Amino acid sequence: MDEILNPGYYDESDLASVGFRKLGNNVKIARDSIIIGFKNIEIGSNIRIDSNVTIAVSKGFLILGDYIHIGGSSYLSCSGGLKISNFANISQGVRIYSASDDYSGESMTNPTLPTHYTNVFSAEVSIEEHVIIGSGSVILPGVVLKKGTAIGALSLVKKSTEEFSIYAGSPAKRIGDRSKKLLEISKDLG
Repeated sequence: MDEILNPGYYDESDLASVGFRKLGNNVKIARDSIIIGFKNIEIGSNIRIDSNVTIAVSKGFLILGDYIHIGGSSYLSCSGGLKISNFANISQGVRIYSASDDYSGESMTNPTLPTHYTNVFSAEVSIEEHVIIGSGSVILPGVVLKKGTAIGALSLVKKSTEEFSIYAGSPAKRIGDRSKKLLEISKDLG
């Protein structure tokens, strides 16, 4: 019964044979996560991916730096490419899309259709060092979350951010500055 209520985590020894492009040390991935496209994924060290996370990389790529946390029930769509740098924190229920359908009505929107009927926009998403993304937020294709950015919960991020700034809302707007003290704190970790 304990395994049903607490599925636990795979560690790097469990994951070594699944075919990741790169796999670091001290990696923990919840056993109930869904990961598609191992060969397109690079994982650094000191990574924790919590319960019910879906990572879709059948095309494109995902590159995770070091000291990264991805909260439960998050969704990472990586067909346009996704880079997450060191010390980033993605809270629960975050959605990151590096590709999106065209909602204008000028084309169809359905992954079961031949591609010439659709107009999917793909663009790499980049999450730089020391970024934190609040619960329930959505990040759209082509966005760069600059170093030290903080995104408030339930925000919709359609545009790139400024370094060490705080954003919130739908669409997200800059609401303040973020302290750089964490840069001093992180020096001990490399």
